[in-house]
Amino acid sequence: MHHDQPIRHGSLEHILPPSWKAQITSWLAEDTPSYDYAGYVVGEKEHTATLWGKSAGIIAGVPFFTEIFKQCGCTVEWHAAEGSYIERPKDSSGKFKVATVTGPVRGLLLGERVGLNLLARCSGIATVSRNLLLSLRSAGYKGILAGTRKPPPGSRIVEKSGMLVVGAAPHRMDLGSMIMLKDNHVWSRGNITEAVQAAKLVAGFALKIEVEVQNEDEADEAIAAGADVVMLDNFTGEGVKVAAKSLREKWKGKREFLIEVSGGLREDNVFDYANNGEILSLSLFFFFCFLFLFLVRL
Repeated sequence: MHHDQPIRHGSLEHILPPSWKAQITSWLAEDTPSYDYAGYVVGEKEHTATLWGKSAGIIAGVPFFTEIFKQCGCTVEWHAAEGSYIERPKDSSGKFKVATVTGPVRGLLLGERVGLNLLARCSGIATVSRNLLLSLRSAGYKGILAGTRKPPPGSRIVEKSGMLVVGAAPHRMDLGSMIMLKDNHVWSRGNITEAVQAAKLVAGFALKIEVEVQNEDEADEAIAAGADVVMLDNFTGEGVKVAAKSLREKWKGKREFLIEVSGGLREDNVFDYANNGEILSLSLFFFFCFLFLFLVRL
């Protein structure tokens, strides 16, 4: 086991909203909305469960897992820190001890599936994000790797946390984090210029405005209108190189803006875009599940 997480000056738990514990309560309520018949069978006798990791990767989602079992009347002792990289053991077991959970057996089993699903998803996203970020850096890419705003309902803070743990950018958390004008917003308003002007009326001085564009002409219009970020959507790798270079040269000394690339990017083709030094932000959708095993020792 070794650690290669970004330097932090505090716990990422401190950025979670006040409602995060209530959200966990709702997850448990969804899993047990009425009676826990099996809980009657096992009772309240205290037991210990071991969380075993079965894949190499980043451990992420520690605060969520801990709170799930806290609400089930259990305590968690971690043997691996949040953000640490765990290597698969070389012995025949093929697994490593990640945490020990102690409490009433009914509580252990109530929290088991909710905790495992959440930790696996968060750790998986952290692992994929880390691997891709390290690969991009080794290829010379110095820009930003960001996730997209596409998590399923109810899992946003978990998935965004998985990216933050390893130094990837979470992009915008919600519709109020930044004003993003996509094609439907522009079409509904009339054109890019009018859409940006309308956004500026409510943006104030703190919110950035991003505009999704389909070609270089639309990018020029967005920049001229005052967009802070232009998203080159569904461009080919070569198309990105040409457009980014042209836009930088054309607007040099006139306007400051960020270029983002999104749409159609995958792990297997992202280097076609990242090799271009002009690109500052790559936005991808991450999904991956880490493998865990939860065993109750009776």
